[in-house]
Amino acid sequence: MIDRYSISPIKDIWTLEAQYNRWLEVELAVIEAFEQLNIAPQGTALEARQKAKIDVEKILETEKVVDHDVIAFIKVVTEYMGDAARYFHMGLTSSDVVDTANALAIKRAGELIEKELDNYINSLKKLALKHKYTVIVGRTHGVHAEPTSFGLKILSFVSESERNKERLEKAIFDISQGKISGAVGNYANLDPQVEEIALRKLELRPCKVSTQVVPRDLHAEFFSVLALIGASIERFAIEIRHLQKTEVLEVEEPFKKGQRGSSAMPHKKNPILCERLTGMSRMLRSYVSAAYENISLWHERDISHSSVERVFMTDATILAYYMLNKANFLASNLVVHEDAMKENIEKSYNLVYSQRVLLKLVEKGFSREEAYELVQKYAMKAWDQKKNFKDLLSQESRILENLSQEEFEELFSPQYYLRNIEAIFNRFDFSYL
Repeated sequence: MIDRYSISPIKDIWTLEAQYNRWLEVELAVIEAFEQLNIAPQGTALEARQKAKIDVEKILETEKVVDHDVIAFIKVVTEYMGDAARYFHMGLTSSDVVDTANALAIKRAGELIEKELDNYINSLKKLALKHKYTVIVGRTHGVHAEPTSFGLKILSFVSESERNKERLEKAIFDISQGKISGAVGNYANLDPQVEEIALRKLELRPCKVSTQVVPRDLHAEFFSVLALIGASIERFAIEIRHLQKTEVLEVEEPFKKGQRGSSAMPHKKNPILCERLTGMSRMLRSYVSAAYENISLWHERDISHSSVERVFMTDATILAYYMLNKANFLASNLVVHEDAMKENIEKSYNLVYSQRVLLKLVEKGFSREEAYELVQKYAMKAWDQKKNFKDLLSQESRILENLSQEEFEELFSPQYYLRNIEAIFNRFDFSYL
């Protein structure tokens, strides 16, 4: 991932040095298992840990000669290990180390992403609570529909993100599997107890069945969840992008002091962060395709997955973390123009109350068809003539004959549409905020 979007602590998981350290974690856990099973003398793991040397540049130079990254790693790390080196990588194949270490990396990255997702959810909840009773026009097909609550609009993103958290928790649990089962996964040169003990030390679980590699559907599941998180953030970003249009201007991205929106037009305040997040969501979805392609490998394994994973595992986790970090910033600092929300409701000539009038007429004894025709007649007239729907209806005899003035006025109150908002909010936990 390019530096522009790589932020700590998640980018630190994917450095070469961190990768080699994870490989060493796996190798040492196996030696500790050997000790526990009396395969290696007591103290071998401690000696190996103390004498292991990770020299990134030397490993890379060695790889140029041997053309195999794990062999280069073993040669350099065990160079001064003495007799303990006999038990280093004993009975293992490269994928035992790489796949188990990747499980550690993805698990740790997932846990960081989960924390950032929690922060985002909390910021959305605070925004939703603040605007629980802020009236905004609801739009369907981009067209004014009926009044609703801006807080309720935000609450939909809370709910979606909470579902994504549940998915992520499951995906982290599922990805927390390694394998120490040898060249074709049949434990020919290792006792299954070695795997069980070593993985327990690493806080991982053995795959029920592995080939030379961990099954790649586990990766596909995890990265599918990241794509869902990205899609949810994109939906939030697109909502802001629309509401920030000049003709709408109900919300705005935060605009920092000294920030500039355009090199040519000094007046511009563009939703650049939301647009960036939209693009990043596209990238996350593309990585899912790569993860799915990696599921089908030849027989016990080929190496077609390796080059792909070196890119998307790093990039997807870094992107998801970055997106959540920025989405949290947006939710925490969103500029909300409540006056504009009220003004925009009036731009459709009170037509947002048409269903309310329709239902009232049905309540008064009109057939639904009769009521619909009457209301639509004046609704279309209001659109065509740019006249107030309420004023037009107030001159219709069938309205005057069936509704009192008080009943008529009540039909045009936006507060009516918020009467059950509390019931929806009660489905969520706000107690810890």
